[in-house]
Amino acid sequence: MKTTSTPNGTLAISRGRIARPQKVVAYGPEGVGKSTLASQTPDPVFLDTEGGTHHLDVVRIDSASSWEQINAAVAELAKGGHGFRSLVIDTADWLEKRLVEHLCRKHNKDSIEDFGYGKGYVVLAEEFAKFLSSLDRLLARGIHIVFLAHSQVRKFEAPDQAGSYDRFELKLSKQVAPLLKEWADVVLFANFVTRVAEKDNGRMRGVGGKERMLFANHTAAFDAKNRHGLPDKLPFTIEALAPVFGAAAESGGSVAATPALRNEPNTAEQIEKAFGSHMPDVVGFLIERGQLHLTTEGEPDDLSKLDPAYAARMLAEPKRFLTTVQEWLKGKEATQ
Repeated sequence: MKTTSTPNGTLAISRGRIARPQKVVAYGPEGVGKSTLASQTPDPVFLDTEGGTHHLDVVRIDSASSWEQINAAVAELAKGGHGFRSLVIDTADWLEKRLVEHLCRKHNKDSIEDFGYGKGYVVLAEEFAKFLSSLDRLLARGIHIVFLAHSQVRKFEAPDQAGSYDRFELKLSKQVAPLLKEWADVVLFANFVTRVAEKDNGRMRGVGGKERMLFANHTAAFDAKNRHGLPDKLPFTIEALAPVFGAAAESGGSVAATPALRNEPNTAEQIEKAFGSHMPDVVGFLIERGQLHLTTEGEPDDLSKLDPAYAARMLAEPKRFLTTVQEWLKGKEATQ
């Protein structure tokens, strides 16, 4: 950046790019791997509003289950002296839910609708905008802000088009979503890559669904934007976001953790602990589903080779996953 001034010296004028922390929103369907990707941003700390990071080896703020705790955490981080360079808010839709709970308690209402026609959502948008402004204190300290959010499919009616169509949008109220999108420097849509193919009977079916991509520019199908000249499609890797986060992203981000975190079990250990004596059946199920493969020696792959998003879904609801495995076993035995 080059700084100049006007002849009378009253205006300071700068030229060139200015490096500053980024405001990023990444949204997509559940289980696509948003949290795992965000864990690779530079020196991150997670503000886990929904309790969805227990499967990840990350630094997290434990007290984030109320609006008061969330604001207190932001204020504490703004004081500095911690070494974090990214704040990951996981997720924006649960953050909005915490705010709604706070407003209803504060005004003695049972729901946001009880404020009267549209009034509750006006208050909601005002308070959410204040929260975004409060993050300026972190940006001023050089901390990236990363919002994660779920997606939803909504019917969209363009003012200049006849008819409507479905598109992916942030899973936020119609009052809050525009605020977050406008605030962000980068909005990324994360999704599994699928295509539609015709079966022999003429019916259509989805094909693929394992490969993941990041989409960085707006289309009719989803919201996205960026100010870094990113291509329309990006690999689902932190290295692809190097123009956003800088050199730390090129090297996979700094993963320095506290000594206590280094001793936490890895994903394979967590899976073995979660399923215990059922592991042989779980491994058989994973092989059957193509999530694990047999080596040339006939042994199953190590659990560390599982897709992170799939492993996260297993650990998020182990009882439900085990029920699926047991149902598979019963079906298998019935056919023998």
